Order: sequence, then structure tokens, then C-alpha cells
Amino acid sequence: MSEEGETPDVAERPVLRTLIVEDHPLFRNGLKSALENLGEVLVVGEAETVAEVPDAVGRCRPDVVVMDLSLPDGSGIEAIRRLAELHPGLPVLTLTMSDDDGDLLAALQAGARGYVVKGASADEVLHAVRTVAAGGAVFGAGVAARLTGLVSGSRRRDAEQLFPALTAREVEVLELIARGFDNRRIARELVLSEKTVRNHITHIFEKLHVATRAEAVARARDAGLGEDA
Repeated sequence: MSEEGETPDVAERPVLRTLIVEDHPLFRNGLKSALENLGEVLVVGEAETVAEVPDAVGRCRPDVVVMDLSLPDGSGIEAIRRLAELHPGLPVLTLTMSDDDGDLLAALQAGARGYVVKGASADEVLHAVRTVAAGGAVFGAGVAARLTGLVSGSRRRDAEQLFPALTAREVEVLELIARGFDNRRIARELVLSEKTVRNHITHIFEKLHVATRAEAVARARDAGLGEDA
């Protein structure tokens, strides 16, 4: 309460209850401290894996989830999908090292309301948290222009642009995975050995930050691959 004669302060913003999903302790702790020091965020919970996210949300009841994409047991994109099913309307902000167009599009299609690349300032992240909590969408520097280009063309025609880390051959393999082909049939279709197909799939998983075939299929179909199956 202000003392007599003083001008009352402008009403304070509500504190945003935030869950951080990040597997690197140093970054997670630094982000928590930086956001809480700005006075509008209270970090009510932390999670390190995809599997921990649903329970953490149920236990902590956050207003916003800040989600990394590269987690030890899979992709944060899968965690975003699960939250969209279990807690529809819960705002998710993606905060990641990845500036890959495929990751960007997949995260937004999974339900994320914002996408910021690590390296953004604490003020930028706070602005993003505040924006998605209010029902808006927010993108880091350079992301909005890329997003416009991604959604303006055919997803299928632009598959190699959506997954720039993949070689043309890896995109072909991913297409067949999305169509439900097993390794033997992929090898037959592309006239490759099964060992070569397995090597391609290993590289695809690493580049897309996925841990399972199902996650790879989901990413591929988000990009328009496999739709003719």
C-alpha cells in the first residue's frame, strides 16, 4: 500500500505459473533464475523427459509450459502433442537450439503457440511467455519470415526444404516410412541393402531428434509425406 501523498503504482501483472521442460540442469536453472528475477514468472515445476511432462503438468498446474525439443527419451514435439490431447488450451512455448524448418512447422502443428531459439534474451523469453499465456502467438527473430514461406507452398513439394538436414535419399526413405513400409520393402523399392536402409533410418532419427519410428512417421506426415499411402 502506498503512503499518503504517493502516487499508487500501476497494477502489477499477474504472476505466470510456468513449467520448464529442459534436460540440461545448467540451462534450466539459469532460465529459471532469469525469468523469476524479472518478477512476472514463478517456475512451479521442472521436467527433464517427455515421459515426465504429463505428470508434471497435472501436479503443478502451470499457466504456461516452456518446452525444449531435444529430450533424452524423445522429441518435445511428442510431448506437445500429448499435452494438446490431455490439457487442451494449455499454452506451450518452444525454446530450443533447433532452427530447423521441419522442427518449427512440426512444433506449431503439434500445438505450440510460440517458437523461440535459445540465445534469446531473458526479456525476449519473458515477452514470449507473456504472449502465449494471453492467447497470442510469438516467434523469435527470423522465425516469422521462415514460417510464412513454409506455409505458403505445397508441403509435399517442399519436403526437402522442411527437412534441410536430410539428404534427398533420406527424404525418400522417410517418405516410405510414412507410407508404412518396413525396412525390407524400403530396400526393395529403392534397390538398397537392408543394412543401408537401417543406416539411413539411424541418420534420419538423429537429424529429426526423434527416438521411435512412430515419431518419425508423425513428423513426416506433418510435412505432407506418406499421404498417398
